[in-house]
Amino acid sequence: MYKIELSSDDVPKKWYNINPDLPGELPPPMNSEGKNQIESLPQIFSKGVLEQEFAQERYITIPKKVRDLYMRMGRPSPLFRAKALEELLNTPAKIYYKREDMSPTGSHKLNSAIPQAYYAQKDGVERLTTETGAGQWGTALSLACSQMDIDCTVYMVKVSFDQKPFRKAIMEIYGGELYPSPSAHTEFGKKVLAETPDHPGSLGIAISEAIEDALANENVYYSLGSVLNHVMLHQTVIGQEVKTQLEIAEEEPDMLIGCVGGGSNFAGFSYPFIKDKLDGNSDCKFIAVEPSTCPTLTKGSYDYDFGDTEGLTPLLKMFSLGHDFVAPSVHAGGLRYHGMSPQISLLTKEGYIEPRSVHQNEVFKAGITFAKSEGVVPAPESTHAIKAVIDEAKKCKETGEEKTIVFNLSGHGLLDLTGYDKYIHNDLEVDGK
Repeated sequence: MYKIELSSDDVPKKWYNINPDLPGELPPPMNSEGKNQIESLPQIFSKGVLEQEFAQERYITIPKKVRDLYMRMGRPSPLFRAKALEELLNTPAKIYYKREDMSPTGSHKLNSAIPQAYYAQKDGVERLTTETGAGQWGTALSLACSQMDIDCTVYMVKVSFDQKPFRKAIMEIYGGELYPSPSAHTEFGKKVLAETPDHPGSLGIAISEAIEDALANENVYYSLGSVLNHVMLHQTVIGQEVKTQLEIAEEEPDMLIGCVGGGSNFAGFSYPFIKDKLDGNSDCKFIAVEPSTCPTLTKGSYDYDFGDTEGLTPLLKMFSLGHDFVAPSVHAGGLRYHGMSPQISLLTKEGYIEPRSVHQNEVFKAGITFAKSEGVVPAPESTHAIKAVIDEAKKCKETGEEKTIVFNLSGHGLLDLTGYDKYIHNDLEVDGK
């Protein structure tokens, strides 16, 4: 069985909320000294997502309009067996991958963009602001806003803005208004540019600009593409579909692997399976793979930190490299964030998730190996997961174990060909340096 497809009726009717099942109480957001950022949350977030952020219900009903849009945008997505890759590696392991790259915007990000735009429209706002790294989130929110007839402003990390010009074109096709960050459009952006005119930007800076924009304008909300609990929640449609598909294949996964930047695709893919482990019903291993240039989980500190550079967000308890951290300009722009989802951070601290870091040249090599065998060009972010998959499949070859490895192909790389071209012609910087 090469491909396992589901019908539209199999699109999940509820999101899975891991909060009540976590192995310890999730530390709450905090204000910084002398400030009260928590008070500003209702000014920048819709009522719907704020309720979900702190919800304790295990399952939350997906609104009909959101579920209908999920189906219109391609859900449920197929699960593929990577038989050609297995044969190339001569491994006894069975490898499956979830095709989140097949959405109209080319990644998993629509799973949260659609409900966030939906709840914003319900509140009557006229525009959403957001940040984006490589551009997948900005693209998804631009499309979601067009479906809800509201405007969208995107602050895109400048180095990715320069590396990926066609992302800009797609966002503008969907009606998005785009600024390279740091920009001259906000006071904070002007401050950064005054100090460092050639600043490459960071997700932390882009978040600060998007929040400032939302706070300064009535009928404008801010939307975040990763990290926060409600974003993890929305993405769990992925893992719920995978569970159904593996049941059809009569498979029990031995390990689930995904890339991590802020945590959205990894959480959405793995949380329904982590629940089984938390309940004592699974021995599955969960591997989160990040760039060695932005080793949040592998080298960061587990402490309270801001989600943005300026300190406009509340303090979050998470693994962090520091809110002023600026990652080298690797091509996996979606993984260049200084912090990690508080939920994933807690699960990692408690030993339920194994973090790994890998180098840029290694992941492009893995991505090309996958493309030549399976025919799919993966996003640079997804190649991090593929590198770990190949490593684990090779271990199975050495031991003779027939493990079942499942990973999330979170996005395609068809707008990331500059990085591939540089790798093929031996012109790719070692980890962006």
